[in-house]
Amino acid sequence: MSTTNPYSERVFWFSHTVARTVLDHLLIGEVEGLNNVPRHGACILAVNHASHFDPPLIGCLVMREITFFARKTLWINKAASWWLDSVGTIPVDRDGDSDIKAMRATLGTLKNGGLLSLFPEGTRSKDGALQSAKPGIGLIAAKSQATVIPCRIFNSHRVLSKGKVLPNFNLRVHMRYGKPLSPEDYDPGKEAGKQRFQVVADRIMAEIAKLDRPRAKAL
Repeated sequence: MSTTNPYSERVFWFSHTVARTVLDHLLIGEVEGLNNVPRHGACILAVNHASHFDPPLIGCLVMREITFFARKTLWINKAASWWLDSVGTIPVDRDGDSDIKAMRATLGTLKNGGLLSLFPEGTRSKDGALQSAKPGIGLIAAKSQATVIPCRIFNSHRVLSKGKVLPNFNLRVHMRYGKPLSPEDYDPGKEAGKQRFQVVADRIMAEIAKLDRPRAKAL
């Protein structure tokens, strides 16, 4: 989240504390690699996506302000709009061919040294299996030249999968944050031509696929 409004900052950290307290008790299992997320500077957290719980699960563990995307349709009333705006969420029009305002806000967040969370697959996986990456994250990464942190969530599809209404809290969700990727690691440059953004997206998704599930530590 890139905001200079101290009131919004307080709302963000209050929400962060509540989410961490609740989710740590209900869902969060083994977590490894959190130290791979830089404490400062422009960074993209690239995460697989299988549940509505993914954003708070990822966000509540990272100890810096983080910007998420959300469908414009979630700005359904004054209360929802107030909270989403206060925590710096970027609204996205999924039904439109393009959303210039959202792209400007995205690149502005990174230009200002913020941390942005993106789901390369673009939509939730029904069964937790990794899907192909959309070129959107490739465009954002290539344009911003930001550091990318691949992250993989395990089991979240079993908590609240696509099409389900009631969550299942009788399990644990595990997460691994991978090593930082520099632009030299993921961007082939303009020589890749029209396929550049898709190549970047595929490389980032491949790094997510390499991450294995953290195992329970021996007592």
